[in-house]
Amino acid sequence: MTLKAVLFDFNGVIINDEAIHQQLIEELLISENLRPSADEYREVCLGRSDRICIAELLKRRGRFVTENYLTQLIIRKAEAYKHKLETLDNLPIYPGLEDLIYTIRVAELPMGIVSGALRQEVELVLDRAQLAQYFSVIVAGDDITVSKPEPDGYLLAVERLNQHYPNLNAKAADCLVIEDTFAGIEAAKRAGMQVVGVAHTYPFHMLQRQANWTVDYLHELELDRVQEVYSQKAASVR
Repeated sequence: MTLKAVLFDFNGVIINDEAIHQQLIEELLISENLRPSADEYREVCLGRSDRICIAELLKRRGRFVTENYLTQLIIRKAEAYKHKLETLDNLPIYPGLEDLIYTIRVAELPMGIVSGALRQEVELVLDRAQLAQYFSVIVAGDDITVSKPEPDGYLLAVERLNQHYPNLNAKAADCLVIEDTFAGIEAAKRAGMQVVGVAHTYPFHMLQRQANWTVDYLHELELDRVQEVYSQKAASVR
């Protein structure tokens, strides 16, 4: 087992926009004449795609909608997200991200994103933050039909990495994941990957029980030490 790639979650790892998403989901429920709940949002939506989140919130309120109507709600929220970001002078990109990206680039490891967010949202943020060039693979919420904690998104990312880099020959176990939610950590581990939990959304001590490594901030991730662990495990199976 050799560390061959690093996969990032998006919301809560790259951009600090969870409060924006919560506000937009609550406004969406109100527009449907339904009452939102802040605690329920954290329980249902953190780490999951908008489709799963909105469908579950509607279901809990006795509202069952067609897939077409659900898609319309998702599109409406995506437009509201775009307009909200346009009002911000600076995007809330997490401190330390650019330093971590630089460290990974120096190590010559390809990077990808696996997120439940829509592709247009991910690309909007990456383009505006001038980060798009660093991520060769994006698996977004509209690329798969399930959401974290299912492992499908991470497994698809490995396939796309190998397609993009024909000589990479990466397996799931060769990829390191950076996540901030329990659903995301579970998805990565079910895919057979090791995970760094970053305490952006949940406290350090809670993530520590789930992730292989835990840091308070992105700049605290010591990539060389992580690579040593991968190398040691590779040596032990020879």
